Amino acid sequence: MNSSKRDLPSRLLLNLEPWRDAAHWRIAFSGGLDSTVLLHLLATLAKTESFPALSAIHIHHGLQAVADAWPQHCQIICDALGIALQVEQVTVQKGASLERAARDARYAVFSALTESNDVLLTGQHRDDQAETLLFRLMRGAGVRGLSGIPAQRPVGQGILVRPLLDFSRAELEAYANAHELTWVEDPSNQNRHFSRNYLRHQVIPMLTQRWPQAQASMARTAAHLREAQGLLDELAQIDLAQAETVHEFAWLGVPSLALAPLAAISDARQRNSLSHWLEPLTSLPDADHWSGWINLRDATTDASPIWRLADGELHRGAGRVWWLSADWLQAPVIGVEWLRPSSALRLPGNGHVRFSGPTPSGPLRIGYRQGGEVMHLADRGHRDLKRLLNERGVPGFVRGRLPLLFRGEELLAVANLSGLDGQMDAGWTLHWQPTDEDQGLR
Repeated sequence: MNSSKRDLPSRLLLNLEPWRDAAHWRIAFSGGLDSTVLLHLLATLAKTESFPALSAIHIHHGLQAVADAWPQHCQIICDALGIALQVEQVTVQKGASLERAARDARYAVFSALTESNDVLLTGQHRDDQAETLLFRLMRGAGVRGLSGIPAQRPVGQGILVRPLLDFSRAELEAYANAHELTWVEDPSNQNRHFSRNYLRHQVIPMLTQRWPQAQASMARTAAHLREAQGLLDELAQIDLAQAETVHEFAWLGVPSLALAPLAAISDARQRNSLSHWLEPLTSLPDADHWSGWINLRDATTDASPIWRLADGELHRGAGRVWWLSADWLQAPVIGVEWLRPSSALRLPGNGHVRFSGPTPSGPLRIGYRQGGEVMHLADRGHRDLKRLLNERGVPGFVRGRLPLLFRGEELLAVANLSGLDGQMDAGWTLHWQPTDEDQGLR
């Protein structure tokens, strides 16, 4: 074990080498064994190494009385090591999974505090990796889930790095004991009602008794699966490149994919590419809910299928699939008076409209399609609006949101549709900028 103890600092330095030019290293310091060792290692190395600015952050969840003493313990440790400490108290939402709620509250603070070019360092180790792999295996996770805890990922405006993932808990304990470190023990870690604790105290000891290298082997398996997931991501990017085509409704600002290139590849590749595309937009469906994609993909051309997901909906129209969320799922206010046509008019939940060229005489208002509207075209006479929208292939989800310009009961223009968006002889055109919020980015 002596060689392992001597090895820890050099191994940590090697793992942190890519982040030496960061502006700030912020250590997530719970006061437990893992983060205590990480904090001590960094504080010790900082005496001889040129590091970014070091500080620590402690999240107080307030879930148990014993935890009230932990911020003071963490402050004493940080004071002794010369590391600035920030203590943040959070409110954990009660729900089915207290573990998950506490984690969500914790990472919300981390995200808010991690600025550009900052690195947040956390203390997960190899035993945690094995535990995560088993936990997700029991939940039926796919390749992405079974790839385990990533060594790095974005958080806030910076990045989260886990430099101890190739260290075993036994190595950390040996280091802590050798340096006479003190740490807090969370009593809830003994509660085997929690799934991870059950795995840690019941299942993994039995596995390691039979196979001493079980945790190292599981960590290696997770690494193999991360590599496999990387290949799946590359394949998804290849497939999505074929579907992310230029189209005439790009001005909508709505994420979309051409349906035909997707339908031409295998079902497994469709699920892979769509998962990759949807991941930043919504929580992904489990295996039992992909039938919604099949129904949307295979619906007849005159149908308007919808696949409802956790944070929005997929619609189909104009030969594409469209991701709708936020304001796109709300009906706009039916009518808005345009009292000053010389200025842009903000539409509640629907962006804004403006004129280019001279403004037509009023009184003017903006409305939306209710059915039965008729428009007079100089070269075609009176035409039903529904037919005009069909001729231009306007996707169904847009039709109820397209701003219509009325003077009294007369329909003068339909925003953004060439030939319908103004009066050439009068020299004016109606422009619509749809809602410009990020489409469902979580």
